[in-house]
Amino acid sequence: MPLNYLKSAHRQFDYYKLLGGKALSQLEDEALFYSANDASNSIAIIVQHLAGNMLSRWTNFLTEDGEKPWRERDEEFEMVLHTREEVFQFWEKGWHCLFAALESITDDDLERIIYIRNEGHTVLEAINRQIAHYSYHVGQIVYIAKLLVGENWKSLSIPKRQSNHYNESKFVQEKGIRHFTEEEMRRQREEDLSKNEN
Repeated sequence: MPLNYLKSAHRQFDYYKLLGGKALSQLEDEALFYSANDASNSIAIIVQHLAGNMLSRWTNFLTEDGEKPWRERDEEFEMVLHTREEVFQFWEKGWHCLFAALESITDDDLERIIYIRNEGHTVLEAINRQIAHYSYHVGQIVYIAKLLVGENWKSLSIPKRQSNHYNESKFVQEKGIRHFTEEEMRRQREEDLSKNEN
């Protein structure tokens, strides 16, 4: 495979974890459990579902069906978590399982067939499926969080009316092959280091 697919997939997952984490960190505790109506999910429930899916899909990823017999998917949509700490623990537990599994995969595995509910996928197709699924739910988290935070929201992308400035900062750089998430991940590492030093 000419491109490093696994590295690219890892970066995509990193990016969505970063976006979701930044959205979660802007919320007051009670906002994590807000739902607009009975048909809507709170952010805490979305996190429950993401973590449940990740644990099921990525545990023994290459050797067992991705829908584990011990998974209780319907319970993921009932309020199980009750504190901010529990929400963040589930969030981290799910992503940890995903990244541990991803680290165990090699290029030689990408064409292997794995199963989700007895439906065969290549490993590459299964990874793509999960990238799409998780980005969908992270988008929900970000959207709900932005509504709840309101005018104090700290933008996770290019702020309003800043596109020209952002583009200028990109076009003054030399052309080169780099992943669009690199700059954001570097900035996050610097922020984390700064917080740890203070």
